[in-house]
Amino acid sequence: MGTTPDRKTICIIEDDEFLRDLYVELLTGEGYTVISAEDGEEGLRLLETQHFNLVLLDIMLPKIDGLDILRRLREKRQGKLPSQVVLLTNLGQETIVEEGFSLGITGYLIKSELNPDQVVKKVEEFLAAENM
Repeated sequence: MGTTPDRKTICIIEDDEFLRDLYVELLTGEGYTVISAEDGEEGLRLLETQHFNLVLLDIMLPKIDGLDILRRLREKRQGKLPSQVVLLTNLGQETIVEEGFSLGITGYLIKSELNPDQVVKKVEEFLAAENM
């Protein structure tokens, strides 16, 4: 009997159903456990109740936007985020990205500049860096 490999758990908070389902399918196919949310309220609830190795967080979300999710998490956790958070967005505005970093994100990906396979590769890079 061998040991089961440590499966990484990823949370995707994305309101675009097509993209969300695509990322879930691709990352699940790579062996990750993936849980998703379609709005900020649901995403915040997941982040408050479960552990994730990585969170892909859209900024423009219904109910609660991505930056507000980060603010609320930090407030509840004495200024720390519960896991690596990567903003997954189409907004490349420097001020938003800077605010994300000031709130503790690990990095950001601009959806329009990456195909889905490249997003998977970037996720793998962020997770590999976590183990270093």
